Amino acid sequence: MILTRTLPQGYCVHHMKDLHPKRLQVFGSLLGGAVGDALGGPVEFMRMDQIQKVFGPAGVTGYPTRSGHSAAFTDDTQMTLWTAEGLMRARQRQRKSSGEDWDPVRAVNGSYLRWFLTQKAGVPSVGSASEGEPLHSGWLIDEPGLWARIAPGNTCLSAMRVGGLGARDDPINDSKGCGGVMRVAPVGLLQLDGADAYQLACDLAALTHGHPAGYVTAGALALILNRLIRGDRLESAVTAALDAVDQEEPRAKICADALRRALSLAVSEKPSYRMVERLGAGWVAEEALAIAVYCALVADDFRDGVLLAVNHSGDSDSTGSIAGQLLGAMLGVDSIPSNWKDGLGLYSVVERVAGDLHDAFYEDRVFPAEEYPRW
Repeated sequence: MILTRTLPQGYCVHHMKDLHPKRLQVFGSLLGGAVGDALGGPVEFMRMDQIQKVFGPAGVTGYPTRSGHSAAFTDDTQMTLWTAEGLMRARQRQRKSSGEDWDPVRAVNGSYLRWFLTQKAGVPSVGSASEGEPLHSGWLIDEPGLWARIAPGNTCLSAMRVGGLGARDDPINDSKGCGGVMRVAPVGLLQLDGADAYQLACDLAALTHGHPAGYVTAGALALILNRLIRGDRLESAVTAALDAVDQEEPRAKICADALRRALSLAVSEKPSYRMVERLGAGWVAEEALAIAVYCALVADDFRDGVLLAVNHSGDSDSTGSIAGQLLGAMLGVDSIPSNWKDGLGLYSVVERVAGDLHDAFYEDRVFPAEEYPRW
């Protein structure tokens, strides 16, 4: 499989040793998240005993065998890609205004409205994303595969139906579901100060999830990823996130409690789905992040960690996706098994978004306006 646009023509995806390490981490995180999402999607609503009955004692060990079909990721990766799209639109606008007009929250809200449009969930109560920019604009919305409706989160749908733009000081609801945290990985991959990444991810999650734990957990993930791509070990990255969360209001601190349980379990007993389930099911933000962190901490490699993250009774696509984001950032894209890369539907879309995200923020690349309109 050949990388599109962002690499020299003919460069094979499975032999990328000469690429800049940061690009490998950005691509590894987004692709790792998509792979974990696709592995967990088919068992998202199944108990572990049901998973074992269908897939065998080891549970899920790869994509379901479906002749002629690629593995499909779910709304988790869809919204992650739209987060990246919004960030790049904001970056384009910032460059046009010589750095004075950086408003990623409003830009990403517009991208989430485009995601809502692809879900055929009706028409949002706003006619455009921002300042007259039509919702149907940019290259990403014209990718047919992204119009698939695969168990989108009700909280995200209801928030975007009314136009989104929830804020921490003006919450749109009191939800702490994992729909806020599972989509913010691109923020952690930007060339930002860790504190800025934390705050921006909180703001983006608050667009749809108003409970403090719902958006603070998103900030924690972004800060962890920010530290990982700077070379920190996962344990120290989690400690940095704990320091940030400990400064938040009391209702947010259940995120810190969950992360501390994950750190404790990682050194206490042999990894198993029972250990994962001691952290919860992953339907709410702090449980999803804690499970993903635990699985990444105890993993021998990418495959081991992601399979642990999807084989449990709970929100397997979200925990698999977040674990894949962490492991991909830690280990790089080459750590992801080749057959999982080859079998992933919309691989080229993930690849292009990852490359563009890297180039926009690390190489200061300017894109044609029709690809990433300035909002």
